Parts: sequence; structure tokens; C-alpha cells
Amino acid sequence: MSGSAVGAKRSLLPLLLFVVLFLGTGLYLQSQGVAYAFYQLPGPVAILPALVLAVWLHRAPLTESIDLLVKGAGNSNIITMCIIYLLAGAFATVAQATGGVDAVVNAGLSLVPPSLILPGLFIISAVVATAMGTSMGTIGALAPIAVGLSQQAQIEPALMAGALLSGAMFGDNLSIISDTTIAATRTQGAEMKDKFRENLKIAAPAAVLTVLLFAGLATTDQVIEAKAFSWTGVLPYAAILVLAIAGMNVFAVLLLGIVLAALQGVLFADYAVANLGKDIFKGFGSMQEIFLLSMFVGALGEFVKAQGGLAWIAGLIDGLAKRLTLAGNKAQQLAIAALVFISNLCIANNTVAIVLAADVSRDLAEHHDISPRRSASLLDIFSCISQGLVPYGAQALLLGASFSLSPWDVVTQSYYCLILLVVALGVILLRPARGR
Repeated sequence: MSGSAVGAKRSLLPLLLFVVLFLGTGLYLQSQGVAYAFYQLPGPVAILPALVLAVWLHRAPLTESIDLLVKGAGNSNIITMCIIYLLAGAFATVAQATGGVDAVVNAGLSLVPPSLILPGLFIISAVVATAMGTSMGTIGALAPIAVGLSQQAQIEPALMAGALLSGAMFGDNLSIISDTTIAATRTQGAEMKDKFRENLKIAAPAAVLTVLLFAGLATTDQVIEAKAFSWTGVLPYAAILVLAIAGMNVFAVLLLGIVLAALQGVLFADYAVANLGKDIFKGFGSMQEIFLLSMFVGALGEFVKAQGGLAWIAGLIDGLAKRLTLAGNKAQQLAIAALVFISNLCIANNTVAIVLAADVSRDLAEHHDISPRRSASLLDIFSCISQGLVPYGAQALLLGASFSLSPWDVVTQSYYCLILLVVALGVILLRPARGR
């Protein structure tokens, strides 16, 4: 084996150390019965020993290694993602404070017949998550309501939790302002509106099948009343969706969304404008972990790339893909899907999984005629599928705690993610091979 190949493999050790620390700690704590075991060691802390190892393995003067670390953390794509994270967090927090989330939820409940509350909850959570751009925020907002609905409508709690998780993952995957969308589009050089349309071709059929499935699984004749709400609270969400799909710059969309949410709160919801600054900063703080982790992952990736590790991985996956007797670039699309799916199984964070798999995926896409929108869509879809099926993911853990269920019971009812997996694989294998 050549020295360059050995060095390339060695450059992957810090990444492996990060995964082992993050996953190993979670598994150990879970075996000890610790609640939220996989989130006791925050990702930005777990990656620090890996960065130290990367600097040591670089075998260069410390100042050069630090320069390389800063170069990776300060990559323009990483910094752009981080700024968008901050703005997305600010919008979600301001909209929550001004009653926007409650308005969207109760507007949905007012339109859903009681006998269809289960598919109705899927649709409501899908709409809220698409508007908010976060599955966790959606689950946090809707879980208390869903628990009450489950008791009032006498629906199996696991089914209700599965419907909420399914809708939240649909919206997180499809949303223009989701951190997964931001990461996938920025790293692959795709336009958000193009990635949205590409995703919609796969997500929409899966969502329709999921709605039909939930409609058949549970019905109720119980009367469920929506709380009073104002349609004005829905307007900021509707505005950012329309403007983002229309192609407006995402920075402008989010800034305008913050202004609109605050404005409707002041005019229609007794929101004190003096709290706006604090709410915006609170939103910034909600993105702290993914902000730091994205920068550190960027730094770690720069070391791996500089020492040939990413090129070695790309060659290995490409070689495996070539052994598959599939037309055109279908094998490479499957390779991208498998890479991000497995990455997410290891770390249970779909945004970080996208960032980790991004460079190799982009290299495969560029060399095999896969369009940026297709590679971005594959990254987002298969990381979403994986995240919605891991019982140690934040979404499953939060729902398990809210419904007093085992997280395993929650993910076994995550029918949208299972259907999306089948639909996505079918689209890759059955539609024309070229991704342009």
C-alpha cells in the first residue's frame, strides 16, 4: 500500500474518534438508563478531541495546522450556513413569541374533521415544520397538543406520536429554511427553490400515501374543538414560504419574516416590541450547538481533505458503485444516499451527517453527471429518513418523553420515513439515469 493511501486512511481517524466518542457515550449512558443519553455529551464538545488528533496527525508546524483549522471553519459555505442558522432561529423564536405557531396549529385543527384527526395531525405538523424549518421546534410546539388530542380522541399514543414525527420530518426535509436544506444546498451548490422542487417530486407521493395510511389506521367520532385564533398569525409563515419558493434571497426572506412576525404581533397579538431584541437573541442562542458543530466539522473536514482522506473515500465508494450493474449514474446516486444515511445512523444528527457527507457527495455528483439539485435532494431526503428512524434521535426521545412511551415505540410508527425510503429508492432506480 502506498504511503499516500496510508496517510489518507490515517486522516480519517479523527472523524472516527468523533463518531466513537459521540455514539459510544450515548450507548453507554443509555445502557445506564440516563434520559436523553445521546445528548448528554454535546457534539461541539465531542469533536474537540478529534480536532486535537487531526492537528497532531497533520505533522506540520502548529501555526500551519491552526491556519488549516481556521480555513476549514471559515469556509464561505460554512459561514453562510451559520448566518442563515441564526436568522432561522430568530424567525422561529419571534414567530413563537407572537403567537404564530398557535395560530397555525389551531387554523389546521379548525379545518380537520374529527374523524380524520390522525392524518390531520400529520398534515398540521408537516405545514408547521415546513414553515418553521425545524422538526424539533414543531414537535416541541405540537407534542402537548397531540397528547391531549390522543386522550380526547382515544387514539393509540404511539400512533399519534408517529403521525407527529412523520409530519415533522416531512416539513424539516422540505422546508426552505430548514438547517438540513441550508446545509444540503450550500454544500452542493444548488438553488433552494430547485432543491425544493426536486424534493417535492419524491416527498409529495410519499406524503399522500402516508395520509391514506393514517386515515385507515385510526378514526374517532369524538368532538375536538380548536382554540380561538387569528388568521393574521399565519401570514408571516405564508409570506416566507411564498417568497422563498419565488426565488427571493434566503437572507432577505428570513429578515422579512422576522419583521412580519414582529409586526403582526404588535398589531394583533399585544406583543411588546421592547422584547424583540431579546427574542431575536434567544433565537440565535437556540442555534448555538449546530452553529459551533458546523464550524468544527468544517475544520475537521479540511484536515481530512488536505491529507487525501476525502479523495480516498470517494474513490472507494465510486469503485463499489461501479461494481453495481445499474444504468448511468444510478449506482452513484445510491452511494450518496447510503453515505449520508449511514453517517446519520452513527451520529443521529441529520444536519451534521449532511455536512460530513457533503464533499464526497459533491465529488461523486460532479464526476457522474448528477445535478447539484439532485445530490442536495438525496442528501436531505436520506438523512431525514435515517433521523426519523433512529430511536436515539432527539425527535424520538422528545416524543417518547412527551407521550410516556419508549422511543422505539415512536419510531416504529414513523410510517412516512419508511414510505419515503421506498419511494426514494424507487425513483432512483426507475426514472432516467441522468441527473440533469
